[in-house]
Amino acid sequence: MIFSVVTLAGMLAVSGISNAAFGQTGYLNGHGYVDLGLPSGTLWATCNIGSDTPEGYGDYFAWGETSAKEKYRWETYKYYDGSNLTKYTDSDYLVILTPSDDAATANWGVGWRMPTKEEMSELYNNCTHEKTTQNGVKGRLFTGPNGNSIFLPATGYRIYINLNDAGSSGNYWSSSLDTDDTERSWYLFFPKGYSVVTDFYRYLGMSVRAVCQSQN
Repeated sequence: MIFSVVTLAGMLAVSGISNAAFGQTGYLNGHGYVDLGLPSGTLWATCNIGSDTPEGYGDYFAWGETSAKEKYRWETYKYYDGSNLTKYTDSDYLVILTPSDDAATANWGVGWRMPTKEEMSELYNNCTHEKTTQNGVKGRLFTGPNGNSIFLPATGYRIYINLNDAGSSGNYWSSSLDTDDTERSWYLFFPKGYSVVTDFYRYLGMSVRAVCQSQN
């Protein structure tokens, strides 16, 4: 069921949470988004892929994969044949995930996608980011120029069968390949004291926070 913004505002008023603080703007395919007032007009989802609340960790994805799995390592990575990467390499010139390899598009439908490195940097550079706890979950509150905000839980990351650093760091994939080292892709990383857009190996399991464009 898709709620209207008016209905949501009423629900938030009853719960004691302000609409401005929550940042809800609208819905696409049944999933909420927030207009943070960013220069590009990019709209950020209120929840991680695999969750229906802002505090939920959601699913963990290797870069370019669209479903969660038990083990995260090179040997289980979709685009590794045991000795070489088979897609998103120097030879195929693919530097942004195609829709079929985009966890946001695959799980939430057309219109949703993973943010690019540039959009991650825009979020970082144009928002204040404050370490906070929301409903008992540690994470980071990103507040845009217009006062709206999104909460990104400190989800940690998955390597092999282990979940590491949950509650102490956030790790969110972008859709952008590191063209200087195609074994790695760009992601938003916030440990305890700071936030940064950096790169790491594609086989790790990280969270995804989707984006979309104006629905007007």
